[in-house]
Amino acid sequence: MFSGIVEGMARVVAIEKKDDNIDLTLSCPFAHELGIDQSVAHNGVCLTVVSLGEGSYTVTAMRETLERSNLGLLKVGDEVNVERSMMMNGRLDGHIVQGHVDQTATCISVEEQGGSHQYTFRHETDGEMVSRGYFTVDKGSVTVNGVSLTVCRPTEDTFQVCIIPYTYENTNFHSIRPGSVVNLEFDIIGKYLARMNSLAR
Repeated sequence: MFSGIVEGMARVVAIEKKDDNIDLTLSCPFAHELGIDQSVAHNGVCLTVVSLGEGSYTVTAMRETLERSNLGLLKVGDEVNVERSMMMNGRLDGHIVQGHVDQTATCISVEEQGGSHQYTFRHETDGEMVSRGYFTVDKGSVTVNGVSLTVCRPTEDTFQVCIIPYTYENTNFHSIRPGSVVNLEFDIIGKYLARMNSLAR
């Protein structure tokens, strides 16, 4: 489990395709603290460390993950938001994040607002997806590329988030432009409630 509070940015240093999977090797400031089998969220996707190098580590993303997320679009040199699993003896500064990305969204606008930035994202939707909890609510939580954020002005297939300067500078939000594809994880509480409602009909 994660909190959506990004610890830092990792940089992709190698990509190796293995059948339907890909191995991603990344460098990051806490790489030397990682161990084999440890869980790390990458742009919000929970992946398991499978090997360690000098200042780097490798994780494997399988086809299901690549189809649901933007990890298959990564190139060597790209920055990835990373967060180690949450310690249960601390404060939950973000919200409950599972590291299970639901789908991707596309950035359709970025507006600078006196130092902060407002992003608008569009995502695919239909009745079945809504019944599974794949939607946003005003002032609710959503995870975008692994970052816990508050939803503003949601519509049926869009929502906005506002990014403070610190988050802009210390996550890969500074590289998101109109047309960029991001990962979404909708609020787990909303997904449970939507599931219960669909079964109660």
